[in-house]
Amino acid sequence: MLLVLCVDLDDDLGRKTGFDTPVVGREAVEDAAVALATADPEDSDVNVAFQGIHLYDEFAPEESVEVAVVTGEAAGDVAANRAVGEEVDRVLASLQTGEDVRAVVVTDGAQDESVVPVVRSRVPVDSVRRVVVRQAQDLESMYYTIKQVLDDPETRGTLLVPLGILLLIYPAAVVANALNLPGSSLGFVSALLGLYVLARGLGLEETLDAGAERIRTALYTGRVTLVTSVAALALVAVGVVSGRTTLAEIPTDGPLDAAAALTYGAVDWVAAAGVVASFGRIADEYLADSFRWRYLNAPFYVIAIAVVVHALSAFLLGRPFATLPYLAGALAAGTLLGVASTLAFAVAESRRRREPPATG
Repeated sequence: MLLVLCVDLDDDLGRKTGFDTPVVGREAVEDAAVALATADPEDSDVNVAFQGIHLYDEFAPEESVEVAVVTGEAAGDVAANRAVGEEVDRVLASLQTGEDVRAVVVTDGAQDESVVPVVRSRVPVDSVRRVVVRQAQDLESMYYTIKQVLDDPETRGTLLVPLGILLLIYPAAVVANALNLPGSSLGFVSALLGLYVLARGLGLEETLDAGAERIRTALYTGRVTLVTSVAALALVAVGVVSGRTTLAEIPTDGPLDAAAALTYGAVDWVAAAGVVASFGRIADEYLADSFRWRYLNAPFYVIAIAVVVHALSAFLLGRPFATLPYLAGALAAGTLLGVASTLAFAVAESRRRREPPATG
């Protein structure tokens, strides 16, 4: 006697239709397959059940045959294989035959075929039939898969954005050539693509989105910080240019002198940028009614650090005015300025806390 065993290792049939398993007999298997197809038309176990019915009809005229569906558990592990083995035992016990029983196992993939040794330990297995849906190899299935991928917002952003940037590189080069722009335009576009791919690779998209949201909020709420930050960036850029100019004008000997020349030329502009940015933050805190006196330390700290760095870089470059007493005085002045501002604003804040609230 031939037994056609349809294997559903993760018990989709039982979970989705409520059928008690094992299901034995052609009509019962057909009813179970129709119920599973109705519950989930995309489940591949539907095709397994119908393949079992097809094999039953194919072998029935030639020999005694029976078809059954056995299931495992949703976890799909050793417990699932054990459950399949128990159901195979029940199927074999239900067969009313004195003939030797052989089995044909029908599955939908390699995972379900892991139960073949379990079945073979109970009944000889003539063959294993893996059901492959023919449509999955056709152009229609490819179109459906691509459509599903493009409908997913996360996948769409991951695939289409870099692809779109790549496709824009050639038009950008053509436009740059037509407008007689420098060849760096193509490099700029490539740099944008590289930055995007790097950000995706490092998982920085959430950080970038949060930064963009903060900028948008600053625009709509009138944050002074936005304006002062732009001004500070411009001052830093000027400081970089000034530092390079100083490096070109002052003869240097070694990397330490080069770093000192860059710092000497840029420190004033960078300090100005720090002061501007800190005043913008102070203004925003004041407008938001969350001002604290200690916030005023920031510009004084920037100035104190700038005084020390300027004196040190001038001393390293051997500027005529940068003598050892000058360096010592600058260090002392910077330190005293930082300490004095800290103490002054700490006292002011403590006094403000002790003041009784105004009554109307």
